Amino acid sequence: MSFVIVVLMAAAALVLNSALYTVGEVEQVIVTQFGKPIGEPIVDAGLQIKMPFIQQVNPIEKRVLEWDGSPSDMPTKDKLYISVDLFARWRITDPLQYFLRLRDERSAQSRLDDILGSETRNAVAKHELIEIIRTTKDRSPQRDELLTGAETTSDMGVLVPIHKGRKIVELEIFKSAAEKVKVFGIELLDIRFKRINYNASVRPKIYDRMVSERRQIAERFISEGNGEAARIRGNRVRDLNKIQSEAYRQVEEIRGEADAIAAQIYASAYNQSVEAAEFYQFTRTMAAYSFVVGNDTTLILSTDSELFKYLTEPTFEKK
Repeated sequence: MSFVIVVLMAAAALVLNSALYTVGEVEQVIVTQFGKPIGEPIVDAGLQIKMPFIQQVNPIEKRVLEWDGSPSDMPTKDKLYISVDLFARWRITDPLQYFLRLRDERSAQSRLDDILGSETRNAVAKHELIEIIRTTKDRSPQRDELLTGAETTSDMGVLVPIHKGRKIVELEIFKSAAEKVKVFGIELLDIRFKRINYNASVRPKIYDRMVSERRQIAERFISEGNGEAARIRGNRVRDLNKIQSEAYRQVEEIRGEADAIAAQIYASAYNQSVEAAEFYQFTRTMAAYSFVVGNDTTLILSTDSELFKYLTEPTFEKK
């Protein structure tokens, strides 16, 4: 008798365990019978009951889920191939529709791959590269403070205008994809570009073009710098010649004034008496000898020459 009671209690416990189930805070449940959903989805947490053995519990995530796509190559409107890496956040808002169409998260991720990948490719193909990689519209290039007014107003370093920007492109992808995933009971919460790289095949060409643009700007700076240097050198030579000319004029004026004063001093000194005049004549003749007569000099002079007068033996007058 006691054995029968034990068997009945075990059977009752087994039936009760199969009939009762718990819904967690982070999940929602679809109850199926022979594979078909029965009743409405259970979205509230707590202890629930179902028909034992016949009905099955299918838990579905209630939390925000992540979709992280694989990088894929796609062309932009200006025919540049780029590698785009996108990620998104989504959640299940209609568990019954989700279960009927997708069944599990693996199928949902695969469907998101198709939809988001297709919408991203369409959006990228409709916009130029600058619209995808830039966000700020009203940009201004940084300019060196040493540049003059004419250089700052030139077209050097002009930035390509942006009409939409990356945020608008992301919003376009989000709106298009959100409508398509809604039929699967999924709410798309947000999408973002995670990384945008140039395709490996076109990357060297892009870098070469960037280098060429930078080199062109550098050569323009060098050319303007050489022109400015030539102008400065020309001004330096002109100013130097002007200074030298002014200095030479002042030197000649000072030399002329000094010669006049020296001549005046000589005149006042040697004209005081006959002896002074003769002494002046003697010193001038002696000074001339050093320029006229050398070690190997041969002179032919007349006896009444002024130079010959002091080369003969001196005669002294007796008083």
